[in-house]
Amino acid sequence: MDLLPSGAADERELIEIETDLFSLYIKGKPYHSRYESLKQYKAIQPHESMYFSANGQAIESVKVFDVNEEKLMDHTSVPPLFFENGVYQLVVTPKNQSPLEFEHEHPALRKAVSKVGKHPHQILMGNLSFTNEVGYTTFSILSEGKKQLEVTLEVFPSKLSYKEDYQQLLEEVNEEVYNLAYHFVKKTYLGATTTQTVESSWTEFYRLLTKYIQQFTQAVSHIENQPHHQLKKEHRLVRGDMLKRQDTKGLKYLRKRPSLFEEAPNGIPIHEQKMMPAKGLNIQKELSYDTLENRFVKWMMVRLSHKMNSLKRTLEDSHNYYQNNPYQYMIKLVRDMELSIQKKLSSPFWRLIGKLDRSVMTLVLQMASGYREAYQTYLTLSRGLVLRGELARLSVKDVATLYEYWTFLKLGQILASKYKMISQDIIKVNRDGLFVTLNQSKMAKRVFRHPHTNEKITLHFQKHSGILPTVRQKPDSMLSIEKVGKDHAYEYIFDAKYRVDFAVEGSYYGRNYGSPGPLEEDINTMHRYRDAIVESIATTYERNTFGAYVLFPWSEEHEYEKHAFYQSIQKVNIGGFPFLPQSTGLVERFLDRLIECSPKQLQEEGILPKGTLEQWNSRVEEKVWIVKVNSEQQLRKINQTSRMFIPDSYLSKGWKESSYIALYKPKSIFKDDGGISQYAKIRNVKVEYKHGGISLYTDTWRRLKQLIKPVGYGISTSTITTLPNLKDAEELPQLHMKNSIEKELWQLLRRFSREIRMHLNHKELDKAGKVISFQSLAKGLTFKMNESDIKLLSDKGSFSFTYEDLMHNVNKVFREIVNIKSSR
Repeated sequence: MDLLPSGAADERELIEIETDLFSLYIKGKPYHSRYESLKQYKAIQPHESMYFSANGQAIESVKVFDVNEEKLMDHTSVPPLFFENGVYQLVVTPKNQSPLEFEHEHPALRKAVSKVGKHPHQILMGNLSFTNEVGYTTFSILSEGKKQLEVTLEVFPSKLSYKEDYQQLLEEVNEEVYNLAYHFVKKTYLGATTTQTVESSWTEFYRLLTKYIQQFTQAVSHIENQPHHQLKKEHRLVRGDMLKRQDTKGLKYLRKRPSLFEEAPNGIPIHEQKMMPAKGLNIQKELSYDTLENRFVKWMMVRLSHKMNSLKRTLEDSHNYYQNNPYQYMIKLVRDMELSIQKKLSSPFWRLIGKLDRSVMTLVLQMASGYREAYQTYLTLSRGLVLRGELARLSVKDVATLYEYWTFLKLGQILASKYKMISQDIIKVNRDGLFVTLNQSKMAKRVFRHPHTNEKITLHFQKHSGILPTVRQKPDSMLSIEKVGKDHAYEYIFDAKYRVDFAVEGSYYGRNYGSPGPLEEDINTMHRYRDAIVESIATTYERNTFGAYVLFPWSEEHEYEKHAFYQSIQKVNIGGFPFLPQSTGLVERFLDRLIECSPKQLQEEGILPKGTLEQWNSRVEEKVWIVKVNSEQQLRKINQTSRMFIPDSYLSKGWKESSYIALYKPKSIFKDDGGISQYAKIRNVKVEYKHGGISLYTDTWRRLKQLIKPVGYGISTSTITTLPNLKDAEELPQLHMKNSIEKELWQLLRRFSREIRMHLNHKELDKAGKVISFQSLAKGLTFKMNESDIKLLSDKGSFSFTYEDLMHNVNKVFREIVNIKSSR
């Protein structure tokens, strides 16, 4: 039967079912977009088989498309035929005049298949589309309200390995946050079984309710027919002539009331008198059903009724109930189940049963027929579900949403395996609706500390960018790395895109890139993120996002390393990474590199606007002339007049190139205030020939954020340093760092400790020629500067590295230091 136009390439009849009432056909492509044709899919089809079942009345034949034979065959084990994002046409043609109906749990699929034509030749026709949805799907064909056929298909992912990546992705999401993978009602479902939990969602309750409510009501009906009962003793006041054998209570009643006894001819002999009480208590036994066990069953019914009512209200609140709520079918189902329980509660039997006022655990509940089944079913309804087995059907979130959640959780797991987690409130979830979702507020983050550098690493989930000059941005995951010595964070975007271009031969993508990778439009989105997310600093804006990367579902990591969008990461910090449960190597290595890199490396890798480098260079080279002050009186005069006389003997080489002047106060004169604490911009210089020196005029004096301490060193007259050195230094020897090697090593050590001591070859800074060694006091590390290399000495070991390594492979040096610090 030809259902679709012949122009639809490689579309085949996939399913053909004949019954005595109708014929059913499903047509579509038996492969997904990764393959160019059925021929290619046939050559490299996966080693997986598709689940398929067809059950019903008077089935005459069931045929399924066989990929190898390329024709319909009797139902056997076949490779996957149905895939996410595929569209499959369903046609059901009647063989008599009986009207047919299509039934599916999901409202969108129910509406997709409708009646076409006029009676008595009406057919059912429509398209089955599974948008990013994977798993089993079940639909039924009804005739006059009775189910005639039930068909179950298995829908496979097109971008993941079903049995490996998809199942592991589900497990890892649910392992991190229980029931986060579950959705309420989707077009597909997976098999599930019960598990103990205190945080089950409405989705799980609904699935268990539809599965077990009939079993519960049947158990209650059995209890009504054969209820547990007990004989209750009551004491009633009667005339004396009606009294029977007395129990303890009756005798006690008479002993306390001797006035009731009267003389009687046939009375009881008491002290030579015959006496008979005028009245007393008789025992009367009555059958009662108001037992603890029946009260407990009634309590279970009331609890379930309340919970079903809450579920119904949640369903109604999910959409406007009076405007085409897609859950109307479910609402009616839950209402009917609730009414069945309410009807029983209002019956005469249960109305006479009282309220439960204590805990109950008796053999009746555990062993008696009816009670045992009701109790076990109630416990099952109170549980959660876990994705294994076939006890219940459970819908899961679409694969794109799951992939988005998994990427964030997996990035967190990778970081947690190497760095100390300091935020225990790492993941917030929203459990208010029908199913659990990740909290997308600003607080959805995980915070870590580097065990050796103490640098802070934060992973944000869908962090809001705040108010921007253009449009607000919200990438999936953002990694924020704080580096020692920097008052800003380095931010990197990792955006999950459940899309991949398979680079089909002859396609535009195939011609330009040669192998599968992320979509061009997704790479463009990364450019947008990096350019759009800016931070307001005074009257200007600064871009604080240094890189942005697409995470896409692909497993061939080695092949992808040749891809243009991988190599672009090294060039412009924009690109993509394959990221699946079995393929995390490239991302792990990249995260390690970002966290190990020095601030200088990360800064240099950023893409700068044209002209920025020239501006930076001019600022970096601004020199500071440090001049010794000889008395407190001289210091006061300099601060009051903004003028300083400097004799010729104090003029150091290169002083004319200085833009700033700083004052050095010797510790021998200024005691605890000794060191450098202020600097100013040089406004003018006047040569004083008569006095043998210069008069230097300054702008307003500024204070440094910390006092630069002498620590055993000094300045005999004056010396030259740079403005960045002056602002960063905490100790006087640090101002001697004149070459890039010394600066690079000092910045590397600062990541491990703030207590760094430099040793020079002379105690006077202006007379010192070189740095002999660096010492990290807190960490017990000493770096000895040799002629061609640097040697690290430690009580845990030692190693040497070249100046070339320090300047061009600092990550290698960083890892060696970490290894020595970590060794025992």
